[in-house]
Amino acid sequence: MCGRFVIAGNKADLIDAFEVDESVEDEVEPSWNVAPTDTVQLVVERLDPETGELTRWLEPARWGLIPSWAKSASVGSRMINARSETLLEKPSFRTAALKRRGIVPADGYYEWRKNGDGSKTPIYLHGPDGTHLGFAGLYEFWRDPATASEEHPKGSWVVSCSIITRPASDALGEIHDRTPVIVPAELRGDWLDPRNDSRPAVQELLDAIPDPHLVPRLVGPSVGSVRNNGPALIEPLPGDVTADAEQQTLL
Repeated sequence: MCGRFVIAGNKADLIDAFEVDESVEDEVEPSWNVAPTDTVQLVVERLDPETGELTRWLEPARWGLIPSWAKSASVGSRMINARSETLLEKPSFRTAALKRRGIVPADGYYEWRKNGDGSKTPIYLHGPDGTHLGFAGLYEFWRDPATASEEHPKGSWVVSCSIITRPASDALGEIHDRTPVIVPAELRGDWLDPRNDSRPAVQELLDAIPDPHLVPRLVGPSVGSVRNNGPALIEPLPGDVTADAEQQTLL
């Protein structure tokens, strides 16, 4: 499961890192403690039906996919993740998996490892070279009836998204049994391309994405509260002599 993550880069950094053509004017503030229902950045590609050209966009989205048929946005808080093994089968995700795939940029994410005494240790996982990660995602459009107006009698549109996860392997399985699907740079174009819209094509895309190589870092308990934010959350535990050994073991 991926329930908290970090995206501290500014829009210009993300546009460059993800080779974005166009972006929505709305700003999304950097966050070191992104939580469900927060607004995140989303990379998508859209096809011009007249020219056949693809345009890559960076736009804001609510984290937690709200199906088009949902009566309330509250459904989205339970759909922050989509399992790779079942997303082509589940009604909430299968249409988006074929037609609306995206990438959620991140610097890293948090997991809580269960200890033998019942306590949990927060661990920050990030790329070995400090570059942005691209979580494989799905997105959906939903009309919010609470915003109905004369101009928009059915309500305004809300863009929401979910992060795809898969079973964790190797050392990552020591921390949590699932991990986000992270799309490497060389596969981002294929993943985002809406013309890859058949079940076999999408399954092939999922199968082609390799397991990530991530670096774990023991961090303090402050990340457990969504009220806390800032770069201090990802600092290694000060004076923790087990941190280096822990990382070497998990790597």
